[in-house]
Amino acid sequence: MKNFNYFGVMIDCSRNAVPNLPALKRFIGILAKMGYNCAMLYTEDTYEVEGQPFFGYKRGKYTIEELREIDEYAASVGVEMIPCIQTLAHVNALIRWNVYRRMRDCDDILLAGDERTYALIDSMFASLAKALRSRKIHIGMDEAHMVGLGKYLDENGYRNRHDILLEHLNRVCEIARKYGYETMMWNDMFFRLDLGGEYYVPAEKRESYRISDEVRAKVPADLSGVYWDYYNTDPELYDVMMARSDELSPDRVWFAGGAWCWGGFTPHNRYSMRRNEVAIPACIRNGVKNAILTMWGDDGGETPIFAVLPALMHAAALAEGWTEDVMKEKFLAITGVAYDDMLTLDLPNYIYGFEHGVGTSNYSKNRLYNDPFLGIVDQNTEHPVDSVIFGKYAKLLHENAAKYPELGYLFETQASLCDILTEKFDLGIRTRALYAKKDKDALRALADGEYARILARLDVFYTAFRDQWETVNKTYGFEMQDMRLGGLIARIKNCKRRLLDYADGRIDRIAELEEAVLPHDGGNVCQWNHSFSANTIAMNYIVM
Repeated sequence: MKNFNYFGVMIDCSRNAVPNLPALKRFIGILAKMGYNCAMLYTEDTYEVEGQPFFGYKRGKYTIEELREIDEYAASVGVEMIPCIQTLAHVNALIRWNVYRRMRDCDDILLAGDERTYALIDSMFASLAKALRSRKIHIGMDEAHMVGLGKYLDENGYRNRHDILLEHLNRVCEIARKYGYETMMWNDMFFRLDLGGEYYVPAEKRESYRISDEVRAKVPADLSGVYWDYYNTDPELYDVMMARSDELSPDRVWFAGGAWCWGGFTPHNRYSMRRNEVAIPACIRNGVKNAILTMWGDDGGETPIFAVLPALMHAAALAEGWTEDVMKEKFLAITGVAYDDMLTLDLPNYIYGFEHGVGTSNYSKNRLYNDPFLGIVDQNTEHPVDSVIFGKYAKLLHENAAKYPELGYLFETQASLCDILTEKFDLGIRTRALYAKKDKDALRALADGEYARILARLDVFYTAFRDQWETVNKTYGFEMQDMRLGGLIARIKNCKRRLLDYADGRIDRIAELEEAVLPHDGGNVCQWNHSFSANTIAMNYIVM
């Protein structure tokens, strides 16, 4: 990349979906052809650490040998594999096991200042040093909002949390140097502790806010800070954040944008593009020479890595200054799929058509899981939705699946999701309307018609989604999708049964349909459990 030294991607391998080696090699090969020269596998615990059998246990972790194989292939196509781990927060999967829970501060945060923590981190670096040749390493350390306020507080009393963070950071960097590593970390915690939990400098503080000399003096001189921003479209904010980030790690700033594949089954290529077309020029304007596009897998890793190839191609075009025509030509040559056809994978979330952006609301997922009796998210659309639009989307996606057989599974999954949404999107609204009228004949017809068809289409979607998962990922993690989709199928069956019982006079009321539905307090939710039920999924009691 002519404007960047490092230009790469970060693939989330920690949200249940762990890409298998054939798919990962294919993906890295595509990246190399696009011009990317580095990649990171974001592995909280999904990599082998010698002497730590519960590290990544039953999670499909990469073995040292698998990482070596990936590294060898990546090097052969000019891509540097940079380890990307966590050394403070985001270790929720790890602390479920007693051996690691003992070194927990609170939430998903490791206990700073505890020698057991540093022994574990040492073993992480030791194993990664054997697996990957790069001596750059991303040590994470983002979003540790409650650092020092749990077990650390009990054992040490209250301390300035900047001091706790910086002491821990310096200790981690000291261990890293032992293995020849040059470290980088997400830099949000430096800002959050100064800005009352906020990361992005608010407008009223942009002219005056500076990182204090005291904090700057304690940041390791060999540390690179990574400024991440997947949300903003204000060029001035990017300029300010990059300038302040440079104060923390002068001339060593990395930028992390987003290729949105998180929160649902459906990618957000267009949303990603709108942000990156502001962010990447800001990097060039501010002299930021290293950038990655993150591919998070929040809430289950449901969107496959190949689904955001248009966003990644677009980012590469911005970095290289290609015209749109050149970009589309290259995309077809590299992937075998027309760029505009690949963008149809975004369709299920565009409930009003492409002319109206929907951000990251993930309507396709929250309406899939939305309970037809409870209607948790039924009041969360600004305007009425004509669900006929999903039938049109499904037709186009099925056609693209037939047109591109090699990647047809990507289109089939989205098509079968749209097939469900043609009747499921407003199912609860229609059910409650008929119940309010006490129209038992219509409710019986609804149960025998739409409810039955939705169940049949759920079987088709489940098969398509399962096949897609097994094409791209290791089989680990899909058990959670079995639980979710299997639970949804069981719930639809139960709702159908109760409608028929009501229609036939076996029960005299359906309590859930008599309670009013409120607008969801929190917006259009992306997490399945927030749209499925108002009850608690897990109590999360943790014994220290």
